[in-house]
Amino acid sequence: MGVCILNFQIIFTKDFHGENSEKGTMANYLDKELILRWGEDCMNVVKNLLSFMLLPVSIPLLLAQEAFNCVKEAFGMGRRSLDGKVVLITGASSGIGESLARLFYEAGCKLILVSRRKHELERVKTNLVRLRTNGTVFVPAVLEMDLGALDTLERKCKMAYDIYGQVDILINNAGMSHRGSVLETNLEVDQRIMNVNYFGSVSITRHFLKSMLENKSGQIVFMSSLQAKIALPFRSAYSASKHALQAFADSLRAEISSSGVGVTVVHPGYVKTNLSLNALTGSGDRHNQMDASTESGYSADYVAEQTFRAVRAARKELFICSIVQRFAVYLRLLCPLTFFYIMAWRARKAA
Repeated sequence: MGVCILNFQIIFTKDFHGENSEKGTMANYLDKELILRWGEDCMNVVKNLLSFMLLPVSIPLLLAQEAFNCVKEAFGMGRRSLDGKVVLITGASSGIGESLARLFYEAGCKLILVSRRKHELERVKTNLVRLRTNGTVFVPAVLEMDLGALDTLERKCKMAYDIYGQVDILINNAGMSHRGSVLETNLEVDQRIMNVNYFGSVSITRHFLKSMLENKSGQIVFMSSLQAKIALPFRSAYSASKHALQAFADSLRAEISSSGVGVTVVHPGYVKTNLSLNALTGSGDRHNQMDASTESGYSADYVAEQTFRAVRAARKELFICSIVQRFAVYLRLLCPLTFFYIMAWRARKAA
């Protein structure tokens, strides 16, 4: 209101005195600036009002969708048999990847376990073979692979494909996190995280996608993050890589929608794994700290179980997070200014 009054004062003053001097030109410039600023403020107010009006509609729709998914799962709607399916899991040496390996092994799948740490893969393999299971099981294959070494991925993918002559389900689970401000993060850290989280997953996806399209069947799973939807302060590199992966998955899903090959993106919230311990700082060192939010997060077994069900039901997208975290996604979409304010407050608190 004050800006509006000041704006009219300038207009009337200029018109009354008939100023055509340099002073008048400056007043005219200020007049335009104030009009633009006032217009932007009004538009922001209208946008926020409309956004808040949509919230009462979007929240019931969200709850209804989740309830429908629960009913489908309870009655076994959309479930499919995974017996004998060849499943390749990256990042299978620990955390969610290790838990996923157990579930798919017990379901009678032929596993190809992939990670940088071959000795840990052998440990996972040994533990799986010792499990008491019903039905037919297959001894998992292990393959050492570093998603960050992009020039080696084509050869490694060929080695993985040759084990069974096909890959039915590809689970892009391997990932690397980041802790540090934008200003203090070296470009090499951004590149390394992007190579592992985005380019590595894209590379192996393209490799196995060809045979899936020829067979007119298959499923590609991206273990993403809630940060693919909402970016958090001091995690710029990680959030950016997950945003990129989300966009790639959405484009891919649309392009192959009629091919018989499905795309599933999983968005966990905080998960109690070693991701924050192994996160890179801005200088590239190991973070080596368990965040409080990570410590209180979901267990890897729970996230793996929810992911397994989503894969079996061929769901397109899955959120594994609290209702408050899910609401934040809608807040970013419908009320961005409010979301920006909350994230700024969070950044100041963290700093």
